[in-house]
Amino acid sequence: MRAVIQRVREAAVAIAGREHARIAHGLLVLVAAEVDDSPDDVAWLSGKVARLRIFADDAGKMNRAVSDIAGEVLVVSQFTLFASTEQGNRPSFLRAARPEQAVPLYEAFVARLSAELGKAVQTGVFAADMQVSLLNDGPVTISIDSRRRE
Repeated sequence: MRAVIQRVREAAVAIAGREHARIAHGLLVLVAAEVDDSPDDVAWLSGKVARLRIFADDAGKMNRAVSDIAGEVLVVSQFTLFASTEQGNRPSFLRAARPEQAVPLYEAFVARLSAELGKAVQTGVFAADMQVSLLNDGPVTISIDSRRRE
């Protein structure tokens, strides 16, 4: 699985012009499943996101996780994180898991992240045409890949 995590002051998802989800200070997590991903990838990635220390402590160092600051989390599915432009200018998405595999992995990621944080996370809607708005804080943006364990 692959995730792009953004530290945000706020973030929201709208679908068909209607707000679906909104968070205040916390994390916007764009996540995608790869063809060969498994529950092990879900467990590793959700734990990494939950414990990612990208919020400032009293000394101004990035040393706090989202739970340490009572922050919120918004998770949005985004298969385009596995886009390949190796051959030409039109992206290929062959590495992205098909919906029948990706939906259960996405739902498991959301459930596991919520359990790790001890509270519900907000979500987009899988495969919906979403408009995502955010106010990036920092900006701080981190990419994580469960295959590479980084």
